Amino acid sequence: MDTVERRLKELDLELPEAVAPLYSYVPVTIHRGTAYVSGQVPRINGSVPYPGKVGKDVTVEQARELAEYCVLKGLSALKAKIGSLDRMEQVLKVTGFVQTGPEFYEPSKVIDAASELLEKIFGEKGRHARSAIGAAELPDNTPVEIEFIFAVDLQEK
Repeated sequence: MDTVERRLKELDLELPEAVAPLYSYVPVTIHRGTAYVSGQVPRINGSVPYPGKVGKDVTVEQARELAEYCVLKGLSALKAKIGSLDRMEQVLKVTGFVQTGPEFYEPSKVIDAASELLEKIFGEKGRHARSAIGAAELPDNTPVEIEFIFAVDLQEK
């Protein structure tokens, strides 16, 4: 079992099945050891469990839960592309979009859940640069969408 797989098991986390995109894009593009993971929406069995705007329809706690699921989906997509998460060298950047209600000014609190989970899984390699952006509307009325940039080792071992 890979080291990251063991760590996920220790944290009682399971990667969801990597899914094909619903629209015209690829889940992961790699260029010169940098993996760009397309925005991940927290669809579970085809739907978003807590649709709506954070601060109006969705609590911060619910949105944080969805942000964590976005991380697991992103890692699943990365693993499907590179074969093993042990080839991930560094989380470089996380960009999180939070669909916000009026007068909600704390998208960072939501995206912190994703940042914290990446650090729990990868330790120092999970620390990263980040943007947390409030958005008026997101696909499927999801409260959260997150994209990732990872440094990966593509050398055969």
